[in-house]
Amino acid sequence: MLFVDMILAVAVAISFIPILTGYCAYNYGRSFWLWFALGWLLPLASFFLLTALILREQLDPGRRLLAEARLILREAGEKKVLKEE
Repeated sequence: MLFVDMILAVAVAISFIPILTGYCAYNYGRSFWLWFALGWLLPLASFFLLTALILREQLDPGRRLLAEARLILREAGEKKVLKEE
């Protein structure tokens, strides 16, 4: 029984990085499943690569403004749909 508990603990620990990587990717408009798979194949490398991509996007003023413009347009589209209903 102790062996089964140890295997489950290891599985949960190993699953933490792919799930976290996928979640972060999804929140920044990237594919959850792609980054989840990369998290399984290259756990630490994929996490640091995704972090670098997100930082590059957040630190570049042009990309940040583009992301804000997309958010404004998405919200305006949602308001328009709600108004029509």
